[in-house]
Amino acid sequence: MATKIALLRAVNLGGETKVSMSDLRKLLAELGLGNPRTLLQSGNLVFEGGQDGDDELENLLQSETARSLALRTDFFVRGLAEWSSMIANNPFLTETTTDPSHLLVVFLRAQPAEASVRTLDALAGPERARTWGRHLYVTYPEGIGRSRLTMSVIERTPGMRGTARNWNTVLKLVALAQG
Repeated sequence: MATKIALLRAVNLGGETKVSMSDLRKLLAELGLGNPRTLLQSGNLVFEGGQDGDDELENLLQSETARSLALRTDFFVRGLAEWSSMIANNPFLTETTTDPSHLLVVFLRAQPAEASVRTLDALAGPERARTWGRHLYVTYPEGIGRSRLTMSVIERTPGMRGTARNWNTVLKLVALAQG
């Protein structure tokens, strides 16, 4: 069976869109997805199955969490091979060891246009943005909280929603997926 990693957008942040990780694991099991596991409380799932394409699986998970858990949020699903390639194609190798908590990967539904990435890079101060496939890598050398390059700016520029995870979480998720 294929190993999948699913990320929920903006759950358990600031008291809004709350969901229990145990409820998510239970729902995945009810949907026939094997060995559901979670990491942290921010909507990181690893499971086996889901032979449909990522789009179909994302739609299924979104509709079922809305129906069963009254949770309306976006899901971003990646297979283990794509996740591993996303790690291997990171353009900011130095930051992976020197400042991994300030290196984010933004997971998108589709590859953003190169023009929108150049726009993001121009809007940034000391931050830098690069893409690989459906992933936007952003460095925040002076911290994320003080940056003008917020998620709302990132989403508005290519015109699509996303969810971000720092490099430490990206690596923990692949370790969890690989068992």
